[in-house]
Amino acid sequence: QVQLVESGGGLVQPGGSLRLSCAASGFRFSNYAMSWYRQAPGKERELVATITADGGRTHYVDSMKGRFTISRDNAKNTVYLQMNSLKPDDTAVYYCNTGTSFVDYWGKGTLVTVSS
Repeated sequence: QVQLVESGGGLVQPGGSLRLSCAASGFRFSNYAMSWYRQAPGKERELVATITADGGRTHYVDSMKGRFTISRDNAKNTVYLQMNSLKPDDTAVYYCNTGTSFVDYWGKGTLVTVSS
């Protein structure tokens, strides 16, 4: 079955960096676009970034542009999210996502806490 396993979260100081990873299995990874979402305490889940199946195009929410970079390694079935210049407002659970028009798949998330 489809599995998405996020890792790399943790506690980081404002201005710091983290790289999240999402290991995928159970489907042909190289055929699917992948996305990162996040959900802050008390808020709705929101899109962070998306990357096409071949990695050729990316999309970012405006507030993350220039600070976050999504990438993928189709040989390793892994998608990454490099996060720089982190702010306390970036504190959230970050989720990996993929799917089709009919079904969405989600990982369990990894917690990122930005605090001094």
